[in-house]
Amino acid sequence: MLSRTADHLFWMSRYTERAENTARMLDVNYQTSLLPQSNAVAQAGWQGLLSISELKPAYEAKYPGHSINPTDVMDFMVRDEQNPSSIISCLQNARENARAVRGSLTTEVWETQNQTYLEVLRMLQSGDFEREPAQFFEWVKFRSHLSRGVTQGTMLQDEAFHFLQLGTFLERADNTARLVDVKFHAVQSDFMGLAEEKDQEYDFYHWSAILRSVSGFEVYRKVYRDVIRPERVAELLILRPDMPRSLLGCLNEVMRNLAMVSSDPASETRRRAGKLRADLQYSQIDEILATGLHAFLTQFLDRVNEIGAHISREFLVPSTH
Repeated sequence: MLSRTADHLFWMSRYTERAENTARMLDVNYQTSLLPQSNAVAQAGWQGLLSISELKPAYEAKYPGHSINPTDVMDFMVRDEQNPSSIISCLQNARENARAVRGSLTTEVWETQNQTYLEVLRMLQSGDFEREPAQFFEWVKFRSHLSRGVTQGTMLQDEAFHFLQLGTFLERADNTARLVDVKFHAVQSDFMGLAEEKDQEYDFYHWSAILRSVSGFEVYRKVYRDVIRPERVAELLILRPDMPRSLLGCLNEVMRNLAMVSSDPASETRRRAGKLRADLQYSQIDEILATGLHAFLTQFLDRVNEIGAHISREFLVPSTH
């Protein structure tokens, strides 16, 4: 396969997944902002959202002198075309990458990408987003699900398919790690056992919202059958191989698809991905929490970015994304 074709496929799926994850993070912040809380706590939540995506400097440049507020943050992360990580930018880039390799996609995959972009433009222009933010975020998630389902159901499982899968799971691993890192930082007192009795109800809704943001609430109940505890949330989202959005689950898929596109088992890309997967596979959540969750996740993000860079060097055109 031509490296340029592989590059467009890889980034098409990454941008689609990024739009979904941005919608998930905005949704969880929007839902938790409806809970009783002080202005300082609410502002910290929206500030954390910008930190997850490393967008705080860009936001402050666009809104100089403004305090961080929900209206501006959601506008910046949904409809701002100057923000490369906004939902509209991601869906536009996904569509442009799909158009560039139209011949490598089935009609259903292309039409899904094209219709998603045209429909999101209509929704933003008609004010649907402002009227029902939660419903808009659900729609973005649904269109991402539809894109993956159409890809799985209509495309030949050849190299093109495997590059689409690589982009999806690499992006998902990155976003899950960012979400866990920022959200656990925000309630670090829970790990120290300092939460007061009056805060327990709020904590339940907070952790429930985080789990729902990764479609993990029902999964948590099925796996643990217990009250929601932070260390178990961390274990579910980091170390459970059967959780679709966990870090280990994503790395398993990255390794599987790398094996399909690389003929060299000793390639640097596969070596780094395999080493990261093994570190997750043989870790225990108690060890991770004892040595520091933030340090662990920061290192994980660095290593995932390195794997992405090696994939670009080995298979794709030089990265400009």
